[in-house]
Amino acid sequence: MSSLRNAISRRSHKERAQPSSRKKFGLLEKHKDYVVRAKAFHKKGETLRRLKEKAAFRNPDEFYFQMIKSRTVDGVHKPENQANRYSLEELMLMKTQDIGYIVQKLQSERKKIEKLTAVLHSVDNYPSNGHIYYAEDREEVRELQSQSPESRVTPPSDDVPDHIKRETATSYRELEARKNRVNQLEKLYMDMSLKKELKKKGQKNKLREDEVKCPTSKPVYKWRSERKR
Repeated sequence: MSSLRNAISRRSHKERAQPSSRKKFGLLEKHKDYVVRAKAFHKKGETLRRLKEKAAFRNPDEFYFQMIKSRTVDGVHKPENQANRYSLEELMLMKTQDIGYIVQKLQSERKKIEKLTAVLHSVDNYPSNGHIYYAEDREEVRELQSQSPESRVTPPSDDVPDHIKRETATSYRELEARKNRVNQLEKLYMDMSLKKELKKKGQKNKLREDEVKCPTSKPVYKWRSERKR
């Protein structure tokens, strides 16, 4: 049946021509014209996509999100104004979180300092009313310990191994560095606390140098006393 169906001649359907009433709109686009136009459109889109991809991955270090969040004025990038990005309550909350983090690090550093101070003992810290025994070898140490369990037996300083001396010196340097870090964190905590208090409501005045009882290099503020209900 299929062979007989193909043997019968069929009428070839052609695309209709542009009606005479619509000739003012130009030629009627045929299917072959649409194929050419579609291929050209997709080719241009693919070219733009590849160019954008090359521009994005050409040098990743030269791209950051601030580039698309700023505008160019005379060849210079000007960032957007973000002064009113957060409300006063949100700023206060962020300040509180920052201060909490500083307090946490300050407590951690203080605990580490206490631990290092407890570990680093020297002969000078021994009580003056106690007897100090010096042993020359391990056998004499055991003998002294057996005779007086509560006595302090200190080996001669010349017999201390070099690696123990290096570790002790390193521990002392670490202790000094942590003390400096604690001082810096305390100053930072005071500054952040002052800025947080200044953002709160209430009338406050900055005192002059002659009004400050204890002279200091930092500004001193005085809040107006308010009656609490």
